[in-house]
Amino acid sequence: MVHLEPLPGAPGFAGSMSAVLERARTDAKALVAAGFEGIMVENFGDAPFYSDDVPKITIAAMTRAVAEVANAGLPTGVNVLRNDGLGALAVAGATDAAFIRINVLSGMMYTDQGPIVGRAADVARSRRELCPDAAIIADVFVKHATPPAGLQLVDATNDLVERAGADAVVVSGAGTGSATSLADLTVVADHSHLPVYVGSGATAATIAEILSIGDGAIVGSDTKIDGIATNPVDPERAVAVVRAAAR
Repeated sequence: MVHLEPLPGAPGFAGSMSAVLERARTDAKALVAAGFEGIMVENFGDAPFYSDDVPKITIAAMTRAVAEVANAGLPTGVNVLRNDGLGALAVAGATDAAFIRINVLSGMMYTDQGPIVGRAADVARSRRELCPDAAIIADVFVKHATPPAGLQLVDATNDLVERAGADAVVVSGAGTGSATSLADLTVVADHSHLPVYVGSGATAATIAEILSIGDGAIVGSDTKIDGIATNPVDPERAVAVVRAAAR
């Protein structure tokens, strides 16, 4: 993961897009050197987030950042927080990104941005026009959110896999850096013919067990200095994750 520092327009923006890009390049190079197989770029520093339609300046800034990270040589993807799937497609179309992540592709989740409703129909049609080769990685019961009362993980997984146009599924814990329940991971893996990835809490200590059930993991916090998501990538921690995954 490349967690971008606050971008232009965000409350925490420090005033230098060049500094944001330099940090992104440095983190990407560290992940490449460690042996990661792909990199996802996310506007993590932009909190508080818009729910699903970010400002144009955010899309412009993320396009620059994704293009820079892609120069590191790995398949690169983008997640526009909190849930701007159409914006992510625009970035992917302009940068030839390999994939996008959408936190709520189908159904509805209660979040700290309010209720977010998936726009799978719009996403599918826009992908066809903008970037048909970009894969869609979609969350089920995304972190930092609560599902509607009565909705079961099995049913949400089936809808996402069979009716939403996703190419892979992400299952996460309660929040950033929180361990993903192996029981939840097993349920999703058992009901998905698509690849299933863990989206939070994967560490060098847990990655082997995760990979015995799922197909991969999006690793962010554990690759960072002191295990804090907003810190730069720690090359030694990043290498430790890759080595543990290879065992």
